[in-house]
Amino acid sequence: MKITFIGLGIMGSRMAGNLLKNGFDVTVWNRSPSPMEELKAQGAKTAASANEAVPQADVVFSMLSTPEVVEQVFLTEGGALSHMKDNAIWVDCSTVNPSFSLRAAQAAAKAGIRFMDAPVAGTKPQAENAELVFFVGAEKSLLEEVQPYLNRMGNKVLHIGETGKGASFKMLVNIMLAQSMAIFSEAVLLGEKMGLSKAFLLNVIPNLAVAAPFTKAKAEMVRSDDYEVQFPLELMYKDLHLAALTAYELKQPLYLANVAKELYAEADKKGMGRLDFAAIFKYLEER
Repeated sequence: MKITFIGLGIMGSRMAGNLLKNGFDVTVWNRSPSPMEELKAQGAKTAASANEAVPQADVVFSMLSTPEVVEQVFLTEGGALSHMKDNAIWVDCSTVNPSFSLRAAQAAAKAGIRFMDAPVAGTKPQAENAELVFFVGAEKSLLEEVQPYLNRMGNKVLHIGETGKGASFKMLVNIMLAQSMAIFSEAVLLGEKMGLSKAFLLNVIPNLAVAAPFTKAKAEMVRSDDYEVQFPLELMYKDLHLAALTAYELKQPLYLANVAKELYAEADKKGMGRLDFAAIFKYLEER
């Protein structure tokens, strides 16, 4: 089986690297060339464009930043989708809104391509160590074909349901992630104002039952004031925007997530977009 991987950012480069470590035949493409060169040194084939990367592939993985980028690469006239071979599989691991996944699936079916949405839970360390969790929206038979590759990039695959349901569930995970980080930040900052030491708060709060487990790692970022990017704040803002868009489509109020969206929007505006999303603490601290 020949695999193509499109999109070699923080996550995609490490996912493709894990496929290479397991001996798969992998062709890669990215808009900037440096990640391709690094993977070429690990045994990957490289392509000059997305269109040149996909024609021989049995499975094409995409891990791109926004629905707009996925559309530009795959769905525009003459895009990569039109260059894929008949009955190939397109696995979109990008975090996009469910309605976009459904539109991508429809375009794929029209082109004779099988589609599944498979966004992931995890950031840079999990991608590096093949510990991602995949949220899959697809027919079970299609998942069975792709699962051997997912198993080399992650340690858990959750079949959420039909097409679009993987994207739907990922949206829920990310709005909780964004809000949990903001809540943690507000609690620590208030604790400091009440005279509790920052060190004490960062040591104790993440270990309480009321705290999200991921805050243990983020507390270390806060402690050192080092927000080296694992999940960019600008992409968390994007995900909150997509949640708001989906809520609008479904006529479902989204009160707290919309407040969080505005916080992340302002932090992005202040130049924190390329920091880890834990930098929402820094933004709130400086307000």
